[in-house]
Amino acid sequence: MPELEEILYCSLLAADQPTHVVGRIVTRARSRNASAGITGLLVFDGMRFCEHIEGPAEPLRALWARLQADPRHTDLRVLHQGSVAARRYQRFEMGLAEVEFEDDLAAIAQLQGDEALHRFIALRPRFDIGG
Repeated sequence: MPELEEILYCSLLAADQPTHVVGRIVTRARSRNASAGITGLLVFDGMRFCEHIEGPAEPLRALWARLQADPRHTDLRVLHQGSVAARRYQRFEMGLAEVEFEDDLAAIAQLQGDEALHRFIALRPRFDIGG
């Protein structure tokens, strides 16, 4: 079994993008991530993305390169990156949670490392996750 890695990052929806673009992003990501063995959760508050992704190192690095080149979002910042012993997302290749209040994601975006990861994971039960 290949070693699993994880990345938690935040970014902002590009100013020229409508919010409904998020649905298209998730639809495409689900099939691509399934074939690459990547699972995760994307949370969107109408302005900010916060995504936690996990999977084998090489496919995850390839996904990260695509994310960095994607013009639909800006100001990408990695909050946490590292190895993970077991998957946190068993059920879906890309879960989506849309939240109405920006405070939670804005607070996470100000954190780094384990503190950011733990805050994101602690919020998961509050998210209405589509997966």
